[in-house]
Amino acid sequence: MVTKDMNILEAVQKHPQIVQVFQKYGLGCVGCMVASGESLGDGIASHGLDADALVEEMNKLIEETK
Repeated sequence: MVTKDMNILEAVQKHPQIVQVFQKYGLGCVGCMVASGESLGDGIASHGLDADALVEEMNKLIEETK
């Protein structure tokens, strides 16, 4: 499971499948230099997207790919 408070890079390293969600919404957060110091919630919100919805989608994907 991931949360909005998790660091972007740590979340991706632990659950690489969530990169699909970033790509789906055109978020380049994974390759961004800021990602190493930014939370999922802050990174997603900075692009004007609903962080709660995307984190929920990421967690659903994690469960489906176990």
